[in-house]
Amino acid sequence: MPPSTPKPTRIAVLADSDTRWKWGALTAARIAPGPSMESAAHEAAQGGPELSGFLLRGRATPTPRQLAEVGVTADSLREVTAVEFLRAMAEESYDIVVLALVGGGVQAVLHGLKRVWEGRSKRPVVVTGYVGVVYEKLADGLLLRHGADLVLANSRQDADRFRDVYEGVGADASAVTEVALPFLGGTPYEGEHDLSAEQGRRPYTVVFAAQPSVPDSRRDRIYLLERLVKHARLHPNREVLLKLRSKPGEHTTHIEELPYQKLVQRLDPPANFRLVYGNMGEVLDRTDLLVTISSTAALESLHRRIPTVVLTDLGVRETLGNHHFVGSGCLASWDQLDAGHRPAPEPAWVARQGVAADGDYATAFDAARERIAKLLAQPGGLAPLTPYYTPATAPGYLPGILARHHLGPDGSPLPGAPAADKEPGPVRQIVRRAARGAYRHGVQRVAPVIRRMGEL
Repeated sequence: MPPSTPKPTRIAVLADSDTRWKWGALTAARIAPGPSMESAAHEAAQGGPELSGFLLRGRATPTPRQLAEVGVTADSLREVTAVEFLRAMAEESYDIVVLALVGGGVQAVLHGLKRVWEGRSKRPVVVTGYVGVVYEKLADGLLLRHGADLVLANSRQDADRFRDVYEGVGADASAVTEVALPFLGGTPYEGEHDLSAEQGRRPYTVVFAAQPSVPDSRRDRIYLLERLVKHARLHPNREVLLKLRSKPGEHTTHIEELPYQKLVQRLDPPANFRLVYGNMGEVLDRTDLLVTISSTAALESLHRRIPTVVLTDLGVRETLGNHHFVGSGCLASWDQLDAGHRPAPEPAWVARQGVAADGDYATAFDAARERIAKLLAQPGGLAPLTPYYTPATAPGYLPGILARHHLGPDGSPLPGAPAADKEPGPVRQIVRRAARGAYRHGVQRVAPVIRRMGEL
């Protein structure tokens, strides 16, 4: 008899925004037990894991355009509430569950999963982590993620910090597992291109990677735009691109009250200045200099050895997140860039950030893969999930987190919680889209006006 084909690893990914869907889906492909793969795309080509996607319903639920831009496909994809997701986990069988959510969402779902899997002899391995640089709310975010079987750290530095936090409060730190950002890759940078497109080659290209919430003031955003436009005017042979994450009306991981698209209209930029969208990796394919405040795009750029600048114009501050890059060798100002400065990253700093520009990226997920394989093969199945926060350890904090997802203190659905297990009808879909549109209008139009009136 011919040998039977092994069943693919079944993985469920629950995400609450476009960036977290990208992180969760790519992480799922890289951590599925099996031989080390250079890329998620290669693993998929080899008949890799069966991926079921779940999008948590909320203000940042990605639109079809955002999902297409991410470029990650799934065998199935549906929008759910937390209660609906928990019902699916009770009824369907998976090997791995990846929670790509904000900390409060992770904590709520962990308690819900603990309840729906009570009495089971076997359950899936639960994995969570962070979509990028962790520069704020370290203790809060980590303790809200405690209880998963694996808490992924994107670098050696993060792994050390995560363990310190868990051990410092007396929590089990064994779940912390060092990996890397799952979306690094692409062709390494080969040097500057000709400054003249007339010679058949693209011009030298400067890309500013914008962030939805950093900086958050109108003055600071206009300042950055003015400097970017000034750079374009000073260097007419260069192409200067403003890379944006979302279009007006769309939300991503963070709320964006002052979209750059609207602010730039007043500046009359030159012809060599453009706004661009799309996959960050594709933009980096034509980048000669990446500039940002603190975007994770800086790590993608450093991975490819593209000259990368983290701006100091607005200060080096925790609220901006650029303090994370102290010691990187990448900190510089627009004045320095206009004068021709090119940064040289510090190798020791880069090595601790999971950038893996030295070629070790192909093995960055081996430890996580091996650990998951051992957990799945554990005789008798896995022990129940045990988050650090319980009604006994955090009675004034945990119930509110659970209630936001319609869960009670024991992880069970509260009375009146959304319970639909089928696709909403057309009327319900129209009402839902209208409600989201009203919310986004309030955030991006009404709230800034009220804030300005309050400052008079």
